Amino acid sequence: MTKLIDFLNHLEEASIYYKLDKCNDEYIMVEVSVPGERWEIEFADNDVRIEKFRSDGNIYNEDELENLFQQFSD
Repeated sequence: MTKLIDFLNHLEEASIYYKLDKCNDEYIMVEVSVPGERWEIEFADNDVRIEKFRSDGNIYNEDELENLFQQFSD
């Protein structure tokens, strides 16, 4: 728990936006949004897992919405 609290304090000191989520019975997830990236940092008793999602820099118009639905719908 100390690592999680220290990390949250560090984010707040740096004025970095985050939100908390519980993704399963063992981990608490911190979702962080920074320009061009999103991070998912999961904390458990003796484990920290980090996943980073980076933008390719492309900006799309609303026509891309249909492509997204086609790609990710059942």
